[in-house]
Amino acid sequence: MEVISDTSLRERVVPFTAGDGFACNLVNVRGAAPPTKGPVLLVHGAGVRADIFRAPVQTDLVTYLATRGYDVWLENWRASIDLTPNEWTLDQAARYDHPKAVETVLEETGADTMQAIIHCQGSTSFMLSAVAGLLPRVRTVVSNAVSLHPVVPAWSRFKLGYVVPAVGRATRFLNPQWDGEASSWIARFLYRFAELTHRECDNSVCKQVSFYYGSGFPALWRHENLNDETHEWLRKEFALVPISFYRQIARGVRAGRLLPEEPGPDLPEDVAARPPQTDARFAFFAGEFNQCFLPESQVRTHDFFERHASGRHSLHVLPGYSHLDVFMGRRAAADVFPLIEAELTLAT
Repeated sequence: MEVISDTSLRERVVPFTAGDGFACNLVNVRGAAPPTKGPVLLVHGAGVRADIFRAPVQTDLVTYLATRGYDVWLENWRASIDLTPNEWTLDQAARYDHPKAVETVLEETGADTMQAIIHCQGSTSFMLSAVAGLLPRVRTVVSNAVSLHPVVPAWSRFKLGYVVPAVGRATRFLNPQWDGEASSWIARFLYRFAELTHRECDNSVCKQVSFYYGSGFPALWRHENLNDETHEWLRKEFALVPISFYRQIARGVRAGRLLPEEPGPDLPEDVAARPPQTDARFAFFAGEFNQCFLPESQVRTHDFFERHASGRHSLHVLPGYSHLDVFMGRRAAADVFPLIEAELTLAT
């Protein structure tokens, strides 16, 4: 069904089935005029959904791109809180979700190639897929926060090494929407622990997100970068994330690079041990104050790509930004989005 929003954007939902049968979908957003700049796929992170790119700011990223002639496609992959809860891994998304999403967009648009903007665990899984050679028709990738080389603060390393294994014995999922009336003792305990240790605001979801995903106060954004409406909106934008994800990212942090849980001919045991199997150009973005994945994460992956194609790729460390405020900050449309568009335009 097609919807025309208040900003004259045209929107439709396109279901697709991942390679292993998991039901996903794409949200296609176009401006009032037919798009002239080709399709661009936006890929969200863990425990959120595609709408994370549509924060209640004056101009969100989707509107920014669609009104400039891009054919915008938002991918709800298996980590989306809008889909059936499941104990996903980055391998599954790399093998089954992203290649099928790209195939669907190209079939729907008739384009030969496309571009992508990828964030957090949407970025890590998409990057695994790209460097393994599973996304040959993606020509430009803008990656935010982390990609092949996850580097986290010391407190996060401790939590991944000791807290996650302990918590994983009691629950298969974490949920930032837990409260004091949650149904299990572990849910109530984690909620109260986050309330006790995070005093930076009165938003319980904001505090739990910071505890589950990083080491800052807060960890995924700077409060001064968010307007009040966005800070309140976040209460409904985070939900279930499986312990299976934490186990995999913990292995990657220890190894210094992402490692597939179930390697095979299509997804080698160490994708960083060989040249990237892609001709795409990559632009790496990192918030200066990111306390979920340190900017060094993107520096290391940029260095990896530069060793194989010097001068082809780019790196942007964004002053004053953290993790998700890169997309939902009150000034992101002025500070960040023009840099993203410049990277997309460079390849057209």
